[in-house]
Parts: sequence; C-alpha cells; structure tokens
Amino acid sequence: MRWPKVRLKTLFLRLLLALAIVWGGGIVLFSFLPVPFSAVMAERQISAWLHGDFGYVAHSDWVGMDEISPWMALAVIAAEDQRFPEHRGLDFGAIEKAISHNEKHATRIRGASTISQQTVKNLFLWDGKSWVRKGLEAGLTLTTEVVWTKRRILTVYLNIAEFGEGIFGVEAASQRYFHKPASKLSMSESALLAAVLTNPLRFKVDAPSGYVRSRQAWIMRQMRQLGGEAFLQAHHLH
Repeated sequence: MRWPKVRLKTLFLRLLLALAIVWGGGIVLFSFLPVPFSAVMAERQISAWLHGDFGYVAHSDWVGMDEISPWMALAVIAAEDQRFPEHRGLDFGAIEKAISHNEKHATRIRGASTISQQTVKNLFLWDGKSWVRKGLEAGLTLTTEVVWTKRRILTVYLNIAEFGEGIFGVEAASQRYFHKPASKLSMSESALLAAVLTNPLRFKVDAPSGYVRSRQAWIMRQMRQLGGEAFLQAHHLH
C-alpha cells in the first residue's frame, strides 16, 4: 500500500517541526545547563548494544571551564580551529582552501569544520557526510553562535569530544590516560589529547603512533605561536 504523497509530505514537515523544537530547546537549555549526553554518545552506546557489547559505556564527566587546564583549551583551538575566536560559526576562508585542496588531492581529503560545527554535530546530529546533515549542521551552528558565547561553545566541545573507546570529554580522558583531573593537564598532555581528535577510535592516547607524536609536536608549536594562555585571556575563552 502506497501512502499518498500529501500525507508523506505532512509527516515529514511535522517531523522537521518536532526536531526544530527539540534542537531549539536544546540550544537554549544547554547555553547554561551541563550536557548529560550527546547524540554521538547515544549513537555509540546503541551501536554497542546492537552488536552485543553490553559492557560498553559511553562515559563523560561534566566540568566547567574553570576546571579545565588552559593548555587544553588552547590545544584544541591550535589543532582544530585557530580562527575560532574570529568567525561566526563557519570559516568560509577555510572552506575555500579545503575545496581547492580536495580538487587537487582526491586521496587526501581535508575538512574545514570549525569547533562550533563539531560541537553542534556531536551534540545534536549523527555521523556521516550527507548534504542533509551538513545543511542541518550549518543552520544549527549559526543559531548556536547567536545564543551561546564562544566560551560556552568551547566548554561544551571539551565536555563531549570523543577521546577514545567510550571516553567522552576532557575530564574522563584526563582521568583515564593521566590519572589526574583535567585542571592539572600539562601542555604536552593537552597536545597529545588534541592530537587524536581527528580519529579517536583509530589513534590512541595511551599507545601513540609516530603520526600522533608528530601531530602532538606540531600542535605544541602552534600553541606557542598563538601566544599561550594570553591568547585565551585576550578572547575571554578561559
């Protein structure tokens, strides 16, 4: 039995409206409330259960920015989005460079997602590279940038970013890998954590490959060039 096109269209519009309400409410609530879990955490947990892995637990411990080492905040900016304080969610200059690079190097695809985009994707959306998801990501990112401060975006990002199998957020990662709170992370430890963010299920903090070590060193050089903690203070990010 085929459903009439009008009915399908109505259902789609209602679903879209419901999602818009949920996402809008989430943007408002999480502008000041701790985030209990993200869409990526839920996706990983459900996937583990479906594959019979009932021992998997997507774990995160929320901490405020005052409880995170300034080195860690600087490390993710240096590694992921050095223009984070300046753009309004989408970095069009980086997008143009990525498109140009990808046209010339089809086997070495470069992304251009900002920390704001990654925060929105991890919090509200799903993994994948479809145009639908990218469109939703762009819209939600622009909305989030209007409602949240940059400091808030960075705080949420650091609390929901994936650092390994079942390890989400910098506090859980710091306790798991370095046996201390995130507030005590050193420059090199922060850079090592940031180095695995591009693929936290492949790259290991506790068994870093040569690539991860070289990326850690590069991130530390970028942190120094940005100006260290003074950079964060100048942009009210810590």
